[in-house]
Amino acid sequence: MNAPKVADRQATFRDVFAVAEFRVIFASYGIFMIGETVKMLALSVLVYERTGSGLLAALAYVTGFLPHALGGLFLLALADRWPARALIVGYDLVRLAVVAVLATGLLPPAAMLGLVAVVALFGPVSSASRTALLPEMLHGDRYVLGRSLLTVAAGGTQVAGFAVGGLLLGLVGPYGALWLTAATCGLSALLVRFGLAPRPARTGRAVAGPRPGAFRETVRVNRQLLADRRIRGLLLAQWLPGSLLVGAEGVAVPYAAGLGPGANAGILLMAGAGGMLVGDLLVGRFVAPARRERWTPWLALLLGVPMLVFLARPVLLPAAALFAVATAGFAYQLGLARRFLDAVPEVRRGQAFGLVSTGMMAAQGLAAAGAGALSEVLAPGVVMAGAGAASIIATLLLWPVLAPGGRRSPAPPAQSTPAPVVSADR
Repeated sequence: MNAPKVADRQATFRDVFAVAEFRVIFASYGIFMIGETVKMLALSVLVYERTGSGLLAALAYVTGFLPHALGGLFLLALADRWPARALIVGYDLVRLAVVAVLATGLLPPAAMLGLVAVVALFGPVSSASRTALLPEMLHGDRYVLGRSLLTVAAGGTQVAGFAVGGLLLGLVGPYGALWLTAATCGLSALLVRFGLAPRPARTGRAVAGPRPGAFRETVRVNRQLLADRRIRGLLLAQWLPGSLLVGAEGVAVPYAAGLGPGANAGILLMAGAGGMLVGDLLVGRFVAPARRERWTPWLALLLGVPMLVFLARPVLLPAAALFAVATAGFAYQLGLARRFLDAVPEVRRGQAFGLVSTGMMAAQGLAAAGAGALSEVLAPGVVMAGAGAASIIATLLLWPVLAPGGRRSPAPPAQSTPAPVVSADR
């Protein structure tokens, strides 16, 4: 089969931000990420203050991760069954109510963690619904650049969230920070409610008759997506090379500690985040669509190669530079964006995008846990190099999928044409 068509004209930032609805998505997503980061930081501090337990404080910070993965496995069908605007706004309002309850200080720590965990089950549904809106408002190469900008926004606003959160905790304390987080939830909901055009649910456009419950439908559609060789290959290509590299991040702290006094793991992690953001910006904006697709396997290979140098145990600044170069390779996923969009049925876009996110979270968590376990018996530098080698092996095995002209399974049959949606600003 021939390589998929890509847009002839390369998109610019002006092209993407000229779309009013994308500006709304971009702004609301940034506000959402800042609010979530401040919330988890404030909750962690609050739990520690009330219990004195470092373990519970750590659990407070990561309490949304596992429920997020479970929601992705069993509730993603809701992303296609409910109208996107209503779903995103509804989730923001639920977050607002939960944060307000936390800010009152009436609940014991265990109840706080339980409430946050329950709400986090629906996080991947809202996220998938937001991502699935992009191809409806951005076309051609604008879609790929829009995906890149959301990735940049995620990293940048998380850094901003840590900075803002630390400042707020010093000024108004954890309860005040939670009340201000509730305000971000309301602002995000208002932006989406009045900034996005109403659209019917995707499955409502093409699926008739009685439908199973969300749990059964999510499991059934996940199986269908994974059973398709083309989709399964693209999912693995998005999950494995980058997620295996995350194992190296999992041992950044012991590696820096082994370099002696003055070595700070934060410098390594900041370099990794910076490399990913710069790579996405440069490849997304300045590399032509067709070339971006051709570079996909080579960028994926870049993830692992610099990490092999960690066998030589480089000192802090060279190690940070190597980390930044390696994580710039995450831009390989931009070359898969349109191929994945073309491969999945339109009525299942929300669930398909959610499955990508869920698989990444699971793979990254396993990679980090595995690297941490290995660091108990191997030097951290060896573990980091091993993470790079694992990423390289995954890239080589997936090369036929990563390369646009490589071997492919037949394309899925054409889907029935959906009913037109309300026109959006272009």
